[in-house]
Amino acid sequence: MFRKKISPFGLFLLLVLVAVACKEKPKESVSTAIMALQDSTDAQGIQRMQSSKTETEIEFRGKNYHSYVFRSPEEKLPHVTNGLGDVYMDNSIVLRLTAEGGKKIFDKTFTKNDFSSFVDSAFLARAVLEGIVYDKTSAGGFVYAASVCYPQTDLYVPLSLTITPQGKLEVRRVENLEENPGDEIKE
Repeated sequence: MFRKKISPFGLFLLLVLVAVACKEKPKESVSTAIMALQDSTDAQGIQRMQSSKTETEIEFRGKNYHSYVFRSPEEKLPHVTNGLGDVYMDNSIVLRLTAEGGKKIFDKTFTKNDFSSFVDSAFLARAVLEGIVYDKTSAGGFVYAASVCYPQTDLYVPLSLTITPQGKLEVRRVENLEENPGDEIKE
């Protein structure tokens, strides 16, 4: 029997068709994302994740907010080497939250060191900041999920970032990844 492999373009096309077929979005937010499908390696053998940008419109307590998250490989950060000697570039992530009229609520550029009090130092030394994504709204404000991980593995530390409507940030390490449906606010 012959098995046919799906090309990366074919897989991308399939994902686009699925996304179009499942077009309905929750009323709470509408998100657009621009992301490359594959990481890259430069001439020196340093591997880097692709840049990505996600913008989300969020309705919270009758007001509209705009979330902007931009991840980029950061040349100025120390490189990370795994146990096999592979070298990776770490990322910085811009998280910006604005209210109607462009009023700035929160604006910060994160690196993995911003989470050093939540992640073991030995893990942090070989990890990269993988991503930050908008998750939901809660009684406390806007909840984002973040992860610090060993590059190209399933080993990561999940974190939860909550930003209040006044712009204060609370970070906590997530021990239980199960959803708590009672915590989410639906309007």
